[in-house]
Amino acid sequence: MKRSGVADLPLHGGRVPAWLATRMVALGSAIAESVVHHYGRPALLARLSDPFWFQALGSVMGMDWHSSGITTSVMGALKKGLAPKAAELGIYICGGRGKQSLRTPEELRGIADRVGMDGDRLVRTSRLTARVDNNAVGDGFQIYLHSFVVTADGDWAVVQQGMNAASRLARRYHWHSAGVRDFTADPHAAIVGAPEGMIQNLVDRRARPAQDALLTIVKDDPDRTVATFRQLHMPGHHDVRAADVQFRRLGAVLALAHERDLHDFAELLLLEQLGPRTLQSLALIAEVVHGTPTRFDDPARFTFAHGGKDGHPFPVPLRIYDESIAVLRRALAAAKLGHSEKLDGFTRLDAFSRAVEAVRQPDADVAAVIAHERSMAAAHGGRTVFDAPGGGRTARRREQLSLFER
Repeated sequence: MKRSGVADLPLHGGRVPAWLATRMVALGSAIAESVVHHYGRPALLARLSDPFWFQALGSVMGMDWHSSGITTSVMGALKKGLAPKAAELGIYICGGRGKQSLRTPEELRGIADRVGMDGDRLVRTSRLTARVDNNAVGDGFQIYLHSFVVTADGDWAVVQQGMNAASRLARRYHWHSAGVRDFTADPHAAIVGAPEGMIQNLVDRRARPAQDALLTIVKDDPDRTVATFRQLHMPGHHDVRAADVQFRRLGAVLALAHERDLHDFAELLLLEQLGPRTLQSLALIAEVVHGTPTRFDDPARFTFAHGGKDGHPFPVPLRIYDESIAVLRRALAAAKLGHSEKLDGFTRLDAFSRAVEAVRQPDADVAAVIAHERSMAAAHGGRTVFDAPGGGRTARRREQLSLFER
């Protein structure tokens, strides 16, 4: 894997409230387990190394769909949710934001001792990825988050993020062991962020002469570099707009969830008696698990599963969120006992949704869908970070906190 995309990630302040954080842990870990169950550990690493899939995952988990906070929140949720199952799954997540990142070497050596890997080599890899992105890639971003994911097979992925306080932008860096042959020649799976003028990258393969000449500074032409990327420009606006969503893909999900004949068939696929709103969420979750890389060009679409904590495109529907987790968890539990019908139903649900998209070619009125979801927010237990503990709106916005409190 080489660089696979770029995106603008506006810096956001604020905390993830406890009522959402606990659900993100449950849903994120269930999605990760489903990927491993169907496709194996290497597939989970490949997905984490894809900036488009990563953004879609954070969106379906109820985070701000376009902000830098997705990185910290998703990796934190996965680390907490997968830790109790690490030995069973063979997936270990180390590091994190701030001081947590400093514990990465200790955590890696502990895991290596338990499963029989070369701890020193893993620690060296972790430090190299951090130093390359913080020092060798002179793009004006300082690393403040470093997450290292390693499997029992010795494969690994790194997700780390830097910030540029002056521009109020973040850049997320993705690494994948499957694509790294030389740490000093195009090692990244992807670099996500807004290019800002001339970028010094001493690990670009084209900078080999500079490395041989005592790392003489070489500045590559950013236009030539960016031309090789799939570009995902995350906008600065908070609200989800029609231009942010591919109508046909969203339309297919809405059709199978709400049209009676399609809805009945989709329920049969999952072997569950589901309401249409829960089915809508599950169809988007199924796509995160089973979708191909080309399906994640519009991560805003995945916010139509469980909304966003800031109320965009609509408040997080807690009742629907909890039912989604319960259905997926029941399917995983049954699969562990050898009964995979329910979990396989998600595979068929994703395929059915794409078939509806291809045959019916439905469009979605994004504004109308958002308006409807907001009108139903109270019935679905909708909640945002701006709600007081008792459910009422606070007088002041609660997101005006330190950037690093997320």
